Amino acid sequence: MTGAVYIVFEGPEGCGKSTQARLLAESIDAVLTRETGGTQIGARLREILHDVDVNDLDDHAETLIVAADRAQHLAQVVRPALAAGRHVVSDRSVYSTLAYQGYGRGLPVDEVRQVNEWAIRDTWPDLVILLETNESELAERMSERELDRFERAGVEFHQRVRAGFAEMAAADPQRWIVVDASREKETTATTIRNAVRDRLGI
Repeated sequence: MTGAVYIVFEGPEGCGKSTQARLLAESIDAVLTRETGGTQIGARLREILHDVDVNDLDDHAETLIVAADRAQHLAQVVRPALAAGRHVVSDRSVYSTLAYQGYGRGLPVDEVRQVNEWAIRDTWPDLVILLETNESELAERMSERELDRFERAGVEFHQRVRAGFAEMAAADPQRWIVVDASREKETTATTIRNAVRDRLGI
């Protein structure tokens, strides 16, 4: 592939997305960003979404807030970087909304997708790296930090989210790469770097 590319990391809470996104961005000299909260406006929206004291947010409202963050993020960060010839690596993307608000919250996935298609205006990731880790490893990692509103959601919710990611990856293997993230972070980073080189030529 020629030109700048848009690569995103997806996966359940505690799988190591932030670390691996940073390592990949450094290795390919990419702009590193995240959803939600990748812009100043997005940071304010993120405060609502992740605040543990917010316990009455309607699922539809949650979906629209995330879509608003994404529209701003793509307009302010992702598209300008790509237009300037810079690769972009993002910790989460539109697929997190499909997994969390669609599969996780139980909203119709097609409707969630339609809302986000309007928000992103066809700026879909070129490559999605899904990090998978067994549940016991995830539980251990999560026990070591203070949990936010999403991380405190029930076990069944997170199981649905993981199943959603797996289903999307299986349905679009040309766009998705599934990586075992239960190994040492350096080993995982090497696997990811090789996969990106093989798939995108960078």
